Amino acid sequence: MTASASPELSTPFEEEGSPPPVAADEGGDAPRTECTITADGSYAARLALDGDCWFPERWTLDGPEPYAVPLPSHQPEEPGTEVQPMGDGRVLIHRPTDGRHVFSLLYPTGPGTGELALGAVQCPQEGTRLRMLPPAPGGDKAYALAVGRSSSTVWLVAGGAFGPEHVARIPGRCSGGVWLDREGRMLALDRESEGRTKAVVVDLERGGEVSPLLQITADSDDRVLLADPDSGLLLIRSDAPSPGQERLGWGVLGSTLPVRFPECLRMPECVVTPFAIQPGQVLTPESCGVALRIDGPLAGWVAVWRPAERQLRHLAAPEGWLAGAGLWTREGVLQLPYSTEEVPCGVARVEAAGVRVAVDAGPGTAESAAESAASTGAETDPPGPVTPRPVPLQQAPLGGLVTK
Repeated sequence: MTASASPELSTPFEEEGSPPPVAADEGGDAPRTECTITADGSYAARLALDGDCWFPERWTLDGPEPYAVPLPSHQPEEPGTEVQPMGDGRVLIHRPTDGRHVFSLLYPTGPGTGELALGAVQCPQEGTRLRMLPPAPGGDKAYALAVGRSSSTVWLVAGGAFGPEHVARIPGRCSGGVWLDREGRMLALDRESEGRTKAVVVDLERGGEVSPLLQITADSDDRVLLADPDSGLLLIRSDAPSPGQERLGWGVLGSTLPVRFPECLRMPECVVTPFAIQPGQVLTPESCGVALRIDGPLAGWVAVWRPAERQLRHLAAPEGWLAGAGLWTREGVLQLPYSTEEVPCGVARVEAAGVRVAVDAGPGTAESAAESAASTGAETDPPGPVTPRPVPLQQAPLGGLVTK
């Protein structure tokens, strides 16, 4: 992988020709990204623009240098079409059409694009939304979430034996979607019920069994935004410490310490969204690097933070950043995919410790204030080493223990 001088940096995310769906989804979902990356970081997929026409594009990220392969179909795609890379290099495409959601796998075939039809999911009930869940660990399966008026359904849309399969039905309207393990079994969802939103965990190997995951107070809205299966680090959003105002916080699966809400993550004029956690820090979740997308009134940028630190390190996004997309290496290097007219397929590499930026350009398209906690008497020192395990987080202290 080649490295050269720092790429040109720019603060705003918006670039001419970038896909339109960047706003927050209905139901409390985070802002959608322009690019989706497999759980192991090998491939990425996005909708790219050719003149006025949208087409799927697959990026290979685990080779000597990144490169993109266009996967145009027989007709242009609609802007609302979703694409997701699979672990074998194929790209799953989701095309919604009048209550019917059609899924296919795309792959390069010499000069053309091969397409394997997988089937469709019917959503006849008016108002039902269906969207892809984040790429599952392993890369051989893909899931979607259909949200109706009073219940939500998880569908296995790729990797099953006979096309799309019904996996789980969850009472209530769900949003979000975070994988808690490396096996693709434990799925965290944010469920709205009786006017409150609480994170639950769905066990996909036990018939979709649902159990509580996060409940800080009875009257708070508590969502899980991101999780690292290695360390158990969770990034959450809740209004428990500031009723009526959501705050960004963190906790650890299996820990008995309370959820914490660092003051440095409180930016009232901005939307702060975590999008990547450094893997491999099994016993030291407080040392994991966390990448944050910050959307301000006039511009956006990237920030890096670790739970053990009390300050953010603000970075200008690389020009053409596929906003909200990125991944960490175990060694602590943040990789941000970007696309410009000069470099259609590139990855900016950020050494978080020294805030050093280099670029891997492919060959083209061939806390100064004290922390606040949800419960009284919370400690402010970083937590000690914890071995993660998928146990419920209830009543502020993680693992089901209540601190009064």
